[in-house]
Amino acid sequence: MTGSGRPTGRRLERAILDLLERRGPTATICPSDVARAVYAGEGDGWRTLMEPVRSAARRLVAAGEVEITQSGRPVDPAETRGPIRIRRRTAAR
Repeated sequence: MTGSGRPTGRRLERAILDLLERRGPTATICPSDVARAVYAGEGDGWRTLMEPVRSAARRLVAAGEVEITQSGRPVDPAETRGPIRIRRRTAAR
C-alpha cells in the first residue's frame, strides 16, 4: 500500500496474478474481483480501484502475462470499452 492507503500498481498486478493462479488454467476474472480483494475499507469504496486495476491489467498484457477478453475473445486493451475479463495468457494463444 502507498502512504495514502491505496494499493500500488505492482500490488494490483500481483493481486491479478494471484487470483488467476487460484483458478483453473482457462478461468477468467473480472477487474472488480481484484478491486474487492485489495480494498481494505468497507462498503463500495473498491469501485475507486476499477480504473487502476484495468491499468494494471494493461501493463500485464504488455508484459505478456495475461489477456484481456470481451465475449471470450482476446481484445486490444487500448480499444476496449465496457466490461472486460482477464485471463492468463497461454502459449497456444
